[in-house]
Amino acid sequence: MADDIDRANDQAQYLLDVALHRSRRVASSRVSAQFCEDCDEPIPLLRQQASEGCETCVHCQELREARR
Repeated sequence: MADDIDRANDQAQYLLDVALHRSRRVASSRVSAQFCEDCDEPIPLLRQQASEGCETCVHCQELREARR
């Protein structure tokens, strides 16, 4: 019985690892927005380059993170 549980845990861990790897790969290849999704202000080019796939300006991102 323990072998079945170990195999199930190993499979669950494997699927989690695959999902995390995919999400990191997708996130790192995304293009950054030019305008903030929250306030519509331009996102500085340095932020776009430093944080690939960013959707918000620094100020709005700080507000989003504070709400979590």
